[in-house]
Amino acid sequence: MTQPGEQARGKVLTRSEATAHGGRNGYIETPDHHLGVKFSVPQEIGGDGGVGTNPEQLFAAALAASFQSAVGMVARRDGVTFGTSQVTGVVGLRREDDADPSYHLDVELRVSLPGLGREEAERMVREARALCPYCRALGDSADVRITVEEETGAEEFSGRS
Repeated sequence: MTQPGEQARGKVLTRSEATAHGGRNGYIETPDHHLGVKFSVPQEIGGDGGVGTNPEQLFAAALAASFQSAVGMVARRDGVTFGTSQVTGVVGLRREDDADPSYHLDVELRVSLPGLGREEAERMVREARALCPYCRALGDSADVRITVEEETGAEEFSGRS
């Protein structure tokens, strides 16, 4: 853990900041006011299921965007072209068992790379996973399942490194 005022390893290229007020039943905001979001606790975990979002939705969005960018980096590097890609992030909370009071993340990515064969798409997804900072940050703390979708259907593939 770094101490206040210490810098993380390597050169920091950009920083973003958000402040939470009230936890899962409050709101978050950024200093530049580009993001201001009200939170509500989902009914499935004891909340009222109100009109706000939740941290899992925000993480799913951030993970999907980051992973899609990583796929684009691999494609540019390798000179691979395909149709308009799409990445859907799905993030849930789970418990190991009813006696365990702690929550764990349940993470899935659904990747569509139209025009690529399965083998090439799976290779790109594996390499993108190694580049994606969100996937690397999760490390072994969450099992990230990746589904490579084809125009004729979807098939889960282990994108684990």
